[in-house]
Amino acid sequence: MTHLSRRVFVTAVAGSLLVSCGGHGGDGGAHVTPPPAADPSKVAQSRSMPVRLRMPGIGVDTPVMRLGLAQDGTVQVPPITAHDQAGWYQDSPTPGQTGPSVILGHVTVGAYGDGVFRRLDRLRRGGEISVRLENGTSAEFTVTSVRTVAKAEFPTAAVYGDVDRPELRLITCGGPRTGDGYRDNVIVFAVLRAARH
Repeated sequence: MTHLSRRVFVTAVAGSLLVSCGGHGGDGGAHVTPPPAADPSKVAQSRSMPVRLRMPGIGVDTPVMRLGLAQDGTVQVPPITAHDQAGWYQDSPTPGQTGPSVILGHVTVGAYGDGVFRRLDRLRRGGEISVRLENGTSAEFTVTSVRTVAKAEFPTAAVYGDVDRPELRLITCGGPRTGDGYRDNVIVFAVLRAARH
């Protein structure tokens, strides 16, 4: 995947979160070219969708929904509901496959209060993340870093750059509130440590 394609994908993700993390569920904001699907040469033969995400260190145990593209070309985010859940961008690799799999979640969900990723910034290096897949297997990840970055300085290459092993990216909003949203993004980087049946 080219650098430009990666930048388009991450711009779509960041643009969607910029509008929606404040809990008002805006119209998606930035209008971008749809990101390409994952490179077929980097996708394992058995592609199984994630259905559950667990992070025991911060009390997260959530179903995972699939996210595609909104009508304006931005990456969808999970809907603002009382039963908030995380969402996996379905054109990124399946968790456990080579490449960075991307899961999004809200830090707040408007009148419903806290979002499923409200404590994402409390994860630490060495923390455990488990993603259950439709086929009954689990991909177990270890956190390598947690970064809070200004949305205007989103680290495109670090988040979506090509990697030669299975990795995971969790993204939400963070930092101070600014009007209907947040100034920053919180990004968790993790690497696969085991696959279990």
